[in-house]
Amino acid sequence: KNSIKAMEKELVTCSLLGKEKTALERSQLFQIPGAKDLETKVIMVLGKAGILVQKICQDWSNGEFSQFEFAFWFDCKQLSLPEKQYSLKDLLLEFFVKPQEGSKEIFEYILQNPAKVLLVFDGFEGLHDHENFPRCLASQPEKDLCSVKELISGLIQKKILNGCTLLLTARPKDKVYQYVSKVDKTIEIVGFSPQQRELYITKYFEGLPYCDNALKLIKECEYLFSHCYSPVMCRFVCFLCETVLEMGDKHLPSTLTKKKFVQQKIITMQTDGTAMENQESLATLARTAWYLGEKHQSAMKSDLLPSKKVKEFALKYGFFLPFAFPKHSDTGEEEFGSTFSDFVIQNFLGALHLMLAEETKDKSLTKYLSFPSKKKKPYNWLDLTPRFLTGLLFLQDDSCFCSLSNRDVKQSTKKQKTLRKYIKRLQINELCPERLLELLHCIYETQNNYLFQHVALRLKPDLSFLGIVLTPPDVYVLRSVFKRSSKEFSLDLRNSSTDMQGLKDLVGLKNVSSFRASLSDTIRLWKSLEQTKDYELLRASTEKFVLDPFKAKTMKDISDLSDLVEMQEKTINCVQDASGCSSYEIPAIKNLRKLEFALGPACGLQGFLKLVEILAAFPSLKHLDLDALSENGIGDEGAKSLSEVFPTLTSLETLNLSQNKITDVGAEKLATALPSLSSLKTLSLYNNSICDFGAENLAKVLPAMASLRVLEVQYNKITGVGAQQLTDSLRKCPHIKKLV
Repeated sequence: KNSIKAMEKELVTCSLLGKEKTALERSQLFQIPGAKDLETKVIMVLGKAGILVQKICQDWSNGEFSQFEFAFWFDCKQLSLPEKQYSLKDLLLEFFVKPQEGSKEIFEYILQNPAKVLLVFDGFEGLHDHENFPRCLASQPEKDLCSVKELISGLIQKKILNGCTLLLTARPKDKVYQYVSKVDKTIEIVGFSPQQRELYITKYFEGLPYCDNALKLIKECEYLFSHCYSPVMCRFVCFLCETVLEMGDKHLPSTLTKKKFVQQKIITMQTDGTAMENQESLATLARTAWYLGEKHQSAMKSDLLPSKKVKEFALKYGFFLPFAFPKHSDTGEEEFGSTFSDFVIQNFLGALHLMLAEETKDKSLTKYLSFPSKKKKPYNWLDLTPRFLTGLLFLQDDSCFCSLSNRDVKQSTKKQKTLRKYIKRLQINELCPERLLELLHCIYETQNNYLFQHVALRLKPDLSFLGIVLTPPDVYVLRSVFKRSSKEFSLDLRNSSTDMQGLKDLVGLKNVSSFRASLSDTIRLWKSLEQTKDYELLRASTEKFVLDPFKAKTMKDISDLSDLVEMQEKTINCVQDASGCSSYEIPAIKNLRKLEFALGPACGLQGFLKLVEILAAFPSLKHLDLDALSENGIGDEGAKSLSEVFPTLTSLETLNLSQNKITDVGAEKLATALPSLSSLKTLSLYNNSICDFGAENLAKVLPAMASLRVLEVQYNKITGVGAQQLTDSLRKCPHIKKLV
């Protein structure tokens, strides 16, 4: 357990340090520099990757990715039944494709040529449960019957088909690293930009009489339009809009819970002449959705459904899709299964079960929500269920939903009161960012003004979403609650993967007084505002942006800092022209007081030489720290380069050059220029390679450094001779308080 936790922590840290937005061509997907040809390669794609997987398979069938002679694509939802067992041959040549002849020869060829095989497991999180992923223990793993989990485990552990390529897709919220010992490449899909959403919607309605009206209708409903960043949800919202337009309505629902898709099904059911039977079937289906969700499943064998009537009902109204299990090579038997047509549908039905079920007492209802505490994990795999549940409990007056059950409405009203009390008792200012976002989504689904106001008043003024993925719907609910608050907020959006529109929407709010975001995202936003001539927001966002303190960890950080300094010239001109001011500086540059440099030995000198070129642009810099655990190693060349810009660093009070491989040569260059640092109070040079000659040069300039109070030169190569010279110099320096 501890090793898994440590591994997860390490992976999360690495992903935050190295996460950079780069466009990746599909042709680059399987390129892994340094990978061994004869070993299995594991590629993880995070995000809603269904459409990407389809496109990969289509490209392969059209002759691309020619390194693979075989490509197999599996929907993990259909593989998730724990009682099913397969051999590798069953899985490949029965479940996915059934050759008319030569199965044995084809399978033998696959075993002998694993490098020519691509295996895609789509929706890998569908195979998780609360148990750890099992190890493959089969003596002949290619031929023995195993559970799907054991088969995949054998593939990952290189016991089965070693040398093949595995492509696993999973949603970002599901931490799959503990199930996969080694990932060769991780790719995250960020979703559609606003322009891509519009293009998708236009293509969806192309040729239909209400094509122009549909796009306008969806864009007017900002909340649903924000969900269109996900290709699956975009298709779902388009279907919703199509349904609404066919019903003659002119407005889309304001929340997911009110979506007309479900309402239309219910209306159809009511006019079907069998309303009571349909109510019972829907309740049974909702119960099935919930209990499968508790086991992290969305598929089941058809003969395990409660009744034939429920199965027919689910298929008729599009809640279920049928599929066939592979024939077992030994028995030849064929079985059929059913899977929920959509993950959203299963979530909605799960919430419906909790609302309708008599055994779900109003007091136990709150344990199914995802925001109980900082540490406690969400109760259920169905992560949209809490949103639907809160939304449903506040739809008491909706005629469609009132007719879902013949039970007493008072029971649902009681559950609503329980939920309201629970939210009122929550310590909202102590919730971690993920739980807070989940709460805001739930509140939004209720559309209850009192709860909105209650939460808005209790939000912390300093909100950090550092390293938390903020999707467009997250940004939308945040904006909604900020607008209802009279407080001023300070936001930390670094490494939050917020898109440009989301960043613009948040920093444009009047009560967002300051924000931190990655430099590249911020500069991209400013360039966009400059192009669109939105100088008012450009000025406001430059005034709100906070950079201090800044820690450079990669070459990209140094490049971004250089771009910021370069941007200042352009921004000054734009803002001056727009406001009529004679002078203007970006406050973040003007107010940067602490700068840490931690690029490590590989890029330390190269990055530092580039940093030195722009140090003069930061007039308030008080603390420059080059002491990193990984040791930057700027050496004498870096020390010389820095000493040349000392006269421009008039505010510098603390200079830490420890552990940087500086010798007497660098110490001499530094000593010559140190008196020009008129504000310097602390100088740290410990754990370098300074000898007596370097100590002598430092001793000579100490009396001229009137502001200096602390000098640290321990763990160098100074002998008694150098120490004597330093102590002799100290007699002339009553201002120095401490020598180490």
